[in-house]
Amino acid sequence: MKYLFVWLIILSNFTVFSQNNAFEIDQNKMNELYPDAHKVLIFDSISADVKESGLSYVTRKQLFYAKDEKGASSLSTITYDYDPLSAYVEIKKAVIYRADGSVEELGAERVYDYPQPARMIYWGARRKMVEPGYLAPGDAVYVELFRKGFTYALLQGDNDDDKYIPPMRGHYYDIVRFYESYPVHNKFFKTAIPISKEVRYQVFNGDFEVKTDRNEKQIFTFQLGQVKPISREPNMVGMDDVIPKVLITTSPDWEAKSIWFYKVNEDFGSFESTPEIDAKVAEILKGATTEQDSIERLTHWVADEIRYSGISMGEGEGYTLHTGEMTFTDRCGVCKDKAGMLIVMLRAAGFESYAAMTMAGSRIEDIPADQFNHSITVIKRRNGKYELLDPTWVPFVRELWSSREQQQNYLIGLPDGADLMITDVSDASNHYLKISNNATIDEKGNLTGTIEVSAEGQSDAAVRGIFTYYYQSQWKANLEKELQSIYPQAEITKITNTNPYQYVAGPVSIYYEYSIPEFAIVDDNSYIFNSLTNSGFMEHNRFGLGLRTNLDERKYGFRIRCSQEVKIDEKITFPGKIKQVVTPESVDNKSESASVKAGWDKSKKDLTFQVHSRFEKRKYKPTEWSAVKSVVSDIKKFQTNPIQVKIK
Repeated sequence: MKYLFVWLIILSNFTVFSQNNAFEIDQNKMNELYPDAHKVLIFDSISADVKESGLSYVTRKQLFYAKDEKGASSLSTITYDYDPLSAYVEIKKAVIYRADGSVEELGAERVYDYPQPARMIYWGARRKMVEPGYLAPGDAVYVELFRKGFTYALLQGDNDDDKYIPPMRGHYYDIVRFYESYPVHNKFFKTAIPISKEVRYQVFNGDFEVKTDRNEKQIFTFQLGQVKPISREPNMVGMDDVIPKVLITTSPDWEAKSIWFYKVNEDFGSFESTPEIDAKVAEILKGATTEQDSIERLTHWVADEIRYSGISMGEGEGYTLHTGEMTFTDRCGVCKDKAGMLIVMLRAAGFESYAAMTMAGSRIEDIPADQFNHSITVIKRRNGKYELLDPTWVPFVRELWSSREQQQNYLIGLPDGADLMITDVSDASNHYLKISNNATIDEKGNLTGTIEVSAEGQSDAAVRGIFTYYYQSQWKANLEKELQSIYPQAEITKITNTNPYQYVAGPVSIYYEYSIPEFAIVDDNSYIFNSLTNSGFMEHNRFGLGLRTNLDERKYGFRIRCSQEVKIDEKITFPGKIKQVVTPESVDNKSESASVKAGWDKSKKDLTFQVHSRFEKRKYKPTEWSAVKSVVSDIKKFQTNPIQVKIK
């Protein structure tokens, strides 16, 4: 490691010593390079020694520098999270290097180990905390730790180190992110891997310096300097898609990973049924008439009846799905356990079903490392095609697979293996939102009418959330707020809606009867107003309108909740024949990414308004921003520009 420390030397105002090697911090240089930063990670050195079993011994050395008081305050505690079922972490050394030249080595009484704060997942994760305490601007903190193990737990072995061996025994992987929310002046990752193993690696989103060597082991080193925080863009893709990172693995391909995932759960007995489960399946399927009907019933039962709450089963927690018996008894589990429960019930009903892994929120790079954070169910239909099911994401959703997960990579655990795949784009018409307003305006500008709202797919789930995310006592206020937040003087005389809990029976629909005093400004038979249904009504359920149009261009990809089709139709009848209308110019803007057709039209006493828009997918490339932005801008043009109508 001596060459690393020499390589890290920077001329500075004061010097930090470790293992007889000097680290010098040039405070002026730090201010020049990172003028807006409160603290800087001067270096982050990670060195891994990989054993034949796949177990890795890791030494990590970090030097933090407080540029100002805010940075000093944030370094008063430094934390490291870990799971004791799969990793061992020890703080080997912690030292404060004061700006005045004094040095304080922190003893064991300033290092703490305590349970991580937990919400919904209670697996016993813990946290190491180093407490430097009060620091002044210009102070630095050095921390050195030792770690062995991996991120997720599986089946424990017989000796002390066995439980830290990665789940895919004999194979090693690592995902090293060269990024923090504050500047990283230098980061270094070195891993030594046995000669017997075939290694694949790839770097992403950075101009890395990469070196390889080969003696007793294969040595791979990666270095990147002056990594600054990313300026986040609204609605941008997941940070893992854009930050600098290194992926390295000895797994030969995705097929090997697929076979392992299949085998480890089959061997554990995750999908074995019980008489109690068999009886419940028979009860659920009583009266089912088709293959689709049976699949829907079982998926929605698991989605609604198995609460999302992670309870640790101790040995085996992590990649191993809980047994059906455990989940059925507890009536709770995380995504993998809900997926496993559905597999058990589908198999009990005679279907062929398997588990799959995916990454919700970010892309999976084509390197067979464990880039997964979510588990789902796969069923093989009678026509031989595989279909994805997700009981975690579809409570109160009419879909069986959430289209919020479209354009998402996944890997099925199959006995003969499978390659990495990606979910299809869901057609926008599968997620329609329809709003229809039929109204009459009188001589004084008072508006009276009815509004009908209907939705399907993810639009249905969004509209239905007015009910399902709240107590029943709040429903009426939520419905009234949709209109009264735009027109506080609105008087709502009647509201009816479908039963929000009977979501399987049919799409959601809401019906309003209302009147709005002084809706329009009236002057000498002229009426000035704006569209009621395009002025903010249900706007939070129009996914594309969440995009801000103040960006001229985008550096990163962006996303919305889901592909969506919105159809707004409005008809207003006037007390006299329409003589003249001044409206925003009609638009017909089409592209492969998004489209909108909108405009006003008059016919005798009636004025009609239409805005039909489509956003074709969930995730977009930066190059698509111009087309999508123009569609959003055209829609908002009709929100901000009023209409003037003159009658005879």
